[in-house]
Amino acid sequence: MQTAVIRSEAKAVENTPVTRTDGAPLPGIEAPRSVAPRDARELSRQFFQRLAVVEEGTHEHQYARNTLIEMNMSLVRFAAGRFRGRGDDMEDIVQTGMIGLIKAIDRFEISREVEFTSFALPYIVGEIKRFFRDTTWAVHVPRRLQELRVELAKARDELAARLDREPTVAELATLMNLAENQVVEAQIAANGYNSSSLDAALTGDGPEHGESVLADFIGVEEDGLRLVEDFHSLAPLMAELSERDREIIHLRFVEEATQSEIGERLGCSQMHVSRLIKRIITRLRQGMLGELGCA
Repeated sequence: MQTAVIRSEAKAVENTPVTRTDGAPLPGIEAPRSVAPRDARELSRQFFQRLAVVEEGTHEHQYARNTLIEMNMSLVRFAAGRFRGRGDDMEDIVQTGMIGLIKAIDRFEISREVEFTSFALPYIVGEIKRFFRDTTWAVHVPRRLQELRVELAKARDELAARLDREPTVAELATLMNLAENQVVEAQIAANGYNSSSLDAALTGDGPEHGESVLADFIGVEEDGLRLVEDFHSLAPLMAELSERDREIIHLRFVEEATQSEIGERLGCSQMHVSRLIKRIITRLRQGMLGELGCA
């Protein structure tokens, strides 16, 4: 996903001193990613001071910016650790956090006299949360239930470790200080976090699995059931018709006789049969729709 973007933005730079515009060299850092967080704070201050005055697009500007990115990657790993256990690839979370770090570096102003760590962490965490909000939930659920799902996962892990078994709804409700129906609601909502492809192969020891896919076990609507419902609704309406009307319907739709043939058997014109069929069908349709009283 964002991996290509991050690699492009934070690519390794030449680790040789870069001469500043005032003649003094910026520190040459051999391995920016290995700089301890405490040292990174002081070094970052120096690099931000130069970044504020050098011309964008120059080799010095690129060196300072890329070094700042690599030196502060520990902030991203720290922030990403808060989201461990959500079932997502940590590499994706870190890469997303890197976008927040880059945004923070580009928007930070050393003149504000604010610690960069305090400025950057909200950007990093916000980007990661946006990632979860926009890409991980297969089905949209209210934010309240999204947050409750995280608390439910923590409670389940804690109780499972303590009890050495899967906790019950009642036990989870007690630990979380919630009603049992709220826990059940969170469990149902959690099902919308991930989705599975209908073409996903099912695994198992039983012969019923074999080469089966998930779609093989999902029911489909049977058209015949609709006919059963329609016949059930139509039967009392047919019983209310006169004997001649029922005969006309039988001849037309069961024996599939033409209107002229029906007219010969009833002793009337084809045009009259057409009007009779239209009247009967209209009455039956209105009855099926619950509008028989309007006929």
